[in-house]
Amino acid sequence: MKEYQTITFSIENKIGTICLNRPEIHNAFNEVMIADILHCFGKIDQMDYQTLRVVLLKGKGKSFCAGADLNWMKGVANYSYQENYQESFKLSQCFNAIYACKFPTITLVHGAAIGGANGLLAACDFVLAHKQTVFSLSEVKIGIVPACISPYVVKRVGEYKSKELMLTGMRFRGKEAQKAGLVNWSGGQKKLDAKLEDLISKLKTSGPIAVSTCKQLLYDVKNAWNHEQAMENTARMIAELRQSAEGQEGMSSFLEKRKPNWIDKTD
Repeated sequence: MKEYQTITFSIENKIGTICLNRPEIHNAFNEVMIADILHCFGKIDQMDYQTLRVVLLKGKGKSFCAGADLNWMKGVANYSYQENYQESFKLSQCFNAIYACKFPTITLVHGAAIGGANGLLAACDFVLAHKQTVFSLSEVKIGIVPACISPYVVKRVGEYKSKELMLTGMRFRGKEAQKAGLVNWSGGQKKLDAKLEDLISKLKTSGPIAVSTCKQLLYDVKNAWNHEQAMENTARMIAELRQSAEGQEGMSSFLEKRKPNWIDKTD
């Protein structure tokens, strides 16, 4: 695995952990971190289910992520329009790589999640946040907008809640983020640790191909298919899965009242 400059990646018990690793500046992201995350998710999508089942995203140090690196933003301010577009499109690709990952993704949020950090977490399937985490979609405070993160935030919280959060740039904490739908669960560390363990257990005891296919199904229903396409493609999908090796094993194990063969003895 490649050595990264701004993140770390490790695998243990089929759980891949990406850790934002710029703690001295609260894991603020720049063009290097964007490239590192893109590369890492590209490699993750090439892995098989014997190697990996779940991806965790978290931050090292006092904060999950403080948004864009100010020094990087100073440089970007002097870019041409085309250079700005190319840099911004890489950020869009970064968020989509997380959103479209074939494995279930979980973000662990603590300390602060400011500006673009909310794109990183919103693009994940599940978000667990410490109740004292400070959130803000603060771009309007410096005369810009949360553009590249908006598709993922709007999917999570809806149009009118997005207006409240984005137009005001307000600060809010974990429980309010949960109420808004930006995060799935918020609480103290012990409760979050227990929730993470329970969530990973549920994901690892589900059929790995079924989970990946379900993620692609949701992506296509939401983003790619019209209603007629959805009717045809979903019927085709379930017919294929019923005849697949995993589908046959899953139905057989259910009828025979035993665990399916994808569940490790340690799970």
